[in-house]
Amino acid sequence: MYLKHLSLTNFRSLTRLDMELPRRVVLLVGENAQGKTSVLEAIYFLAAFTSFQTHVDRQIVNFHEAKNPLAVARLVAEYQRGKTKYRLEARLILEPTGVNGQRLRKEVLLNGVKKHVSDIMGHFNAVIFVPQMSQIIEGGPDERRRYLNLALAQAVPAYARVLSEYHLALTQRNALLKALYERSGDSNQLQVWDETLVRLGAQIILWRIQAVQEIERFASRIHHELTRGSEVLRLAYEPAYDPLKPELQLGLKLDTPIDRSSLDLEEIQSGFLARLKQIRGEEIARGVTTIGPHRDDLRFIINKADVSDYGSRGQLRTTLLALKLAEVEWMQERTGEWPVILLDEVMAELDTHRRADLLKYVGKGEQVLFTTTDTKLFTPEFVEQSEIWDVSGGVVQPRK
Repeated sequence: MYLKHLSLTNFRSLTRLDMELPRRVVLLVGENAQGKTSVLEAIYFLAAFTSFQTHVDRQIVNFHEAKNPLAVARLVAEYQRGKTKYRLEARLILEPTGVNGQRLRKEVLLNGVKKHVSDIMGHFNAVIFVPQMSQIIEGGPDERRRYLNLALAQAVPAYARVLSEYHLALTQRNALLKALYERSGDSNQLQVWDETLVRLGAQIILWRIQAVQEIERFASRIHHELTRGSEVLRLAYEPAYDPLKPELQLGLKLDTPIDRSSLDLEEIQSGFLARLKQIRGEEIARGVTTIGPHRDDLRFIINKADVSDYGSRGQLRTTLLALKLAEVEWMQERTGEWPVILLDEVMAELDTHRRADLLKYVGKGEQVLFTTTDTKLFTPEFVEQSEIWDVSGGVVQPRK
């Protein structure tokens, strides 16, 4: 898979951008705050339909354009997947509502036909690596769940839709739990929402079990190579509802590998439903659903120690690098297509050996875009083989 053409209107500082992309490495070169990262952000948005920079989509509409009563940011990508060419368009529309208010509406079109976001995610694939993504490891469980969700939504066609439906059911169940606590009533009213939550949640749990095991296979190998064999990386998926029998979990340490690969969907569903019934009284008292994939976590273990608690800065960087490189290979294995690889100022964060390792791994992909303030961070041979584009004041110009 590779991106052939990108057109942006009123996206961040890029009021107008129209460019053909080569099927090789592109170096976006320029000083800070000139628009380099915005180019990568736009490409990634077309894969995930969310930004890695913000959770608030309205912030990516150009600041000056957003002052208008009606403002539109538009992203258009022409790309090739396999032997077929596609045209993907996303519109972020800020439109008037109420008194001096605005609401954001998102439209997505594939080959000119409007689609629901959850139905189109994964059609165009991209993996992005930025230094601030260390929050995946250092931040809270919500950051790690977001990482899993964004990766899975691109690689598993139905994941985004099922996750959306799960959160809708969760909202309804939580509202009913709160109502039962405040006004009492028949707790059997929860049955329909329990069954819906279990049907959707069990599928999410199963997909996550499979994905974490598959990504770990790549990440462990890559991390072993990056550390020259001195460290062993393991990914520990921690579901809030663990389908394994409780007696198998008692006394287990975090560094104890747990194999859930033999679990099937029906087994997870039946156990999940039974557990919800068992803790129904507690959840009514708290007014919230306490177990399920919305409370899952993912931990990173190096030589039996949790990286987020005990890892050095170097270990954090290496773990994140191994994870993102593993994501590239996992996505290729899952979809049969190499994702577009986006790397934002990562070379400045790495030592000489890690830079060489990174360039070796990304060389496998069909299309790679780097941002940098200094081409000297790359080898002369790599620069010579790359396309260099200068970025200044939101304007992108191929270097002659």
